[in-house]
Amino acid sequence: MMTPADASRSNEALCRMAPVIPVLVIEDVSYARPLAEALVKGGLPVLEVTLRTPAALDVIREMASVEGGVVGAGTLLTPEDVSAAIAAGARFGVSPGATDRLLDACEAQDLPLLAGAATATESMALLERGYTVQKFFPAEANGGVPALKAIGAPIPQVRYCPTGGVSMKNARDYLGLKNVLCVGGSWVAPADMMAAGDWAGITALAAEAAGLARG
Repeated sequence: MMTPADASRSNEALCRMAPVIPVLVIEDVSYARPLAEALVKGGLPVLEVTLRTPAALDVIREMASVEGGVVGAGTLLTPEDVSAAIAAGARFGVSPGATDRLLDACEAQDLPLLAGAATATESMALLERGYTVQKFFPAEANGGVPALKAIGAPIPQVRYCPTGGVSMKNARDYLGLKNVLCVGGSWVAPADMMAAGDWAGITALAAEAAGLARG
């Protein structure tokens, strides 16, 4: 059984692999392998596939076999989502928030969960349970960099992966915070570039993101 401390260590290692975790919403499973290969080639090995489309679990299955990639499932809401994600080959999970039921399921099934927090109270509740690495979501809607900096002052034990409204324009500002390990964003895999099969262009976007400096 995975402990919260184990999950936090695993998530910190994942977050340190690259400054950006692509957050992927994919409708067409045929994009899965070439997209994963393009992102990994560009220097972004950790990939979050959100369970927001009917194709998501099949996408995870395809991406899980791409060499050099570490694929996880995002938008986990229920224990059933956890079981399905693990069966598809997900190696970590991400959730927009956190409930005891979801945390219990991930711990029981040995899936490291990057659980979401939007407020100091939510961060404190996760910290009390033992989660020292959290997702800050939705980042921009919750006040962005100033809010996350302010939360970090009284809760220095927690480090974050902010997602939600993060782009190449503001990623550097987030990454400059002492309590930020990495950021999550979808800008590295634009829908129009996937539809056009512009995998070289996506690799270039990934390389630009992978080159971002962290504070």
